[in-house]
Amino acid sequence: MAAVGRARKGDPGAALFHTYADRSPWALELREIPARNKGVADEGERLLAARPPNAATVALDERGRALTSEAFAETLDAWRVDAVPAAAFLIGGADGHADAVLRAADLRLSLGPMTWPHMLVRAMLAEQLYRAQMILQGHPYHRG
Repeated sequence: MAAVGRARKGDPGAALFHTYADRSPWALELREIPARNKGVADEGERLLAARPPNAATVALDERGRALTSEAFAETLDAWRVDAVPAAAFLIGGADGHADAVLRAADLRLSLGPMTWPHMLVRAMLAEQLYRAQMILQGHPYHRG
């Protein structure tokens, strides 16, 4: 996961992100991209550069697809079956994503039509990644 901005010390969203990242059987790495006020094109270049090689790219975008937790899990599992080595979830800055990020995305994912604080988006995404893993394992955590 790569996100524009840095969490402040004691940020509750950051703590919640780490709660789910620590529980996750999959490695969840967060790469923070400092906001430099040079525009979305600059942020986009740095987000794209933060992706692991050959990763499926997911741009968090309010105009993207809203998936159920089950459909999200199925998407991740399909990438696993196709031997995709990693998935890179990109969270843009306050002005959204550069066109280059949206063009590079294998999936444009929406967490709903509301606007969410960026630090909370990290936590919500980490929880959904954890939930997807539990769905795929048949664990009772998910009772959809």
